Amino acid sequence: MIDTYAGLDDAEIAVAAARAGAEVVRAGYGRRHSRIEKGAGDFATDVDVTAEEAILAVLRAARPEDAVHGEEGGQRGAADAERRWLVDPLCGTLNYAVGSMLVAVNVALTDGPVAVADPFSGEVFFTREGTAWVRGDGGDTRLAPTAATRLVDVNLDPPFPGAPAFRAVDLLAHPRFVEGFRPRVVSSTLALAWVAAGKRAAYVTDGNGLAGSVHFAAGIALCRAAGCVVTGVDGAPAGESGRGLVAAADAETHGALLSMIRRRG
Repeated sequence: MIDTYAGLDDAEIAVAAARAGAEVVRAGYGRRHSRIEKGAGDFATDVDVTAEEAILAVLRAARPEDAVHGEEGGQRGAADAERRWLVDPLCGTLNYAVGSMLVAVNVALTDGPVAVADPFSGEVFFTREGTAWVRGDGGDTRLAPTAATRLVDVNLDPPFPGAPAFRAVDLLAHPRFVEGFRPRVVSSTLALAWVAAGKRAAYVTDGNGLAGSVHFAAGIALCRAAGCVVTGVDGAPAGESGRGLVAAADAETHGALLSMIRRRG
């Protein structure tokens, strides 16, 4: 299997790994799945586990010296490895379990290329040397963020670590938000890929340390490479110790949303 990936750069490896996971997710869609309870209403399915193994098979074959941290399997490989991949094999498990196609497969090399696959559109969003692209049937196209849709995805899933200072539901009720934007709730980091691709004007979520998370690392890197404005909900850089996330197609949209968050109501 090593020969399959010989000569491919890290960007192509990320794409191949994300596609491998996406194939498993797509093949299992619509079936009944066993659940692995994680507590607090969260769970994984057998597809999450199988998709992660498919991704790991690609990474092990192509980059055997690298470490991998997966959503389901945790840390694998040498603890002192120079390079580490972050893997979320099925972002949007709740959606998937009830038959919704709003899911993503996330693969990110720390400080390197990332890939976000949409299992059902067949698109793979990825970065290469600081630029962002989408690969589809027609080849690769450079991503071009735009706020023209005025659609803003807001993550309403608990827990809410920023409350009461920041609650996403308050943003949706803000008069200026109602005047200028229209809310959407995807409940998957596929929404970040859509911001990078110009399908969404922005994405807002609460949370802690998202930049280093298996869930968010790929989407954040994709948005940054596409030229989006990305910060925490407090306006500070969205680092591993930051609070929440506001990823917007342009500075005007980002500024408008941030001002509403800072001055709720």
